[in-house]
Amino acid sequence: QVQLVESGGGLVQAGGSLTLSCAVSGIIYWPNTMAWYRQAPGKQREFVADITSDDRTNYADYVKGRFTISRDNAEKPAYLQMNSLKPEDTATYYCKQITYTGDTYWGQGTQVTVSS
Repeated sequence: QVQLVESGGGLVQAGGSLTLSCAVSGIIYWPNTMAWYRQAPGKQREFVADITSDDRTNYADYVKGRFTISRDNAEKPAYLQMNSLKPEDTATYYCKQITYTGDTYWGQGTQVTVSS
């Protein structure tokens, strides 16, 4: 079993920055893909960014150029650096791991609120 715990959320003014962390514990599957998703109230959960074991990254168009996903290795946290935050970035942000076996694990989420 894989446990994911997000941290780093909070309240920030528009234009500000936050860095989210996703700590990984339990069974270590490698290779894997780490991803960030978000869900705003009343909306579906949506993709934000992901990173593979060989550091290939993908970003949703609405965060491209503002957010950066990174990781060190299988045992270290994954990060989401968020710059130039906008009120529409307000959401609960979730970390997700997709293992090489095809299993998927989610964290409990961390709240990000961007005030205008």
